[in-house]
Amino acid sequence: MVFESSTYQRERESLVESLKRQGILRSEVVIRAMLKVKREEYLPPDEKEYAYVDSPLPIGQGRTISAPHMVSIMNEALELRSGLIVLEIGAGSGYHASTIAEIVAPEGTSSNGHVYTIEIVPELAEFARDNIEKTGYGDRVTIIEGDGSVGYMEKAPYERIVVTAAAPRVPEPLLEQLKNDGLIVIPVGGQHMFQTLLVLRKDEHGKVNIEDKGGCAFVPLTGKFGF
Repeated sequence: MVFESSTYQRERESLVESLKRQGILRSEVVIRAMLKVKREEYLPPDEKEYAYVDSPLPIGQGRTISAPHMVSIMNEALELRSGLIVLEIGAGSGYHASTIAEIVAPEGTSSNGHVYTIEIVPELAEFARDNIEKTGYGDRVTIIEGDGSVGYMEKAPYERIVVTAAAPRVPEPLLEQLKNDGLIVIPVGGQHMFQTLLVLRKDEHGKVNIEDKGGCAFVPLTGKFGF
């Protein structure tokens, strides 16, 4: 089935309204990003018609694009604002990074916000890079191929870190690369599709406080500090 762009737009607006009614989408900046970033552009051709079904979808290599409600939950938990430098672990299709970039570096502003996103699967790193470029986020999102579980020291420290795969525990390098007064949002738990979404807040003195945001389901994090 081939959808017109107007059909995708209507479905996107309808999904955002549903997420607002459910209390998942709350802040103006996250709502705006979810309305602007076109999820269909980050999917393989045979999955595009399902772009605004609120569920994960396959993107190849045994990986998925997260459900819109989970992207919304994580972005709200990150307390994003213009100008932040963000590290994402698990680029996947590039969709989640684009929604973050839309907030930290809005188009047409002089914001120096940026998203660095690491992908361990070479084919997905290339897929994400292509998607980021064609949707116009190439100046605000940098795709790095490598082991995200060790972070990315070249641009550390970061004000926000988001992990889009489940870790057995919070990787120590990520805590080290987080600025004081920064946040990490990460699913932690077992490999079998049920984990807990944690928000770790590092205070001005470097002390870390942890908030439990409830159950979630992500593919396992791979690499040195993954499974």
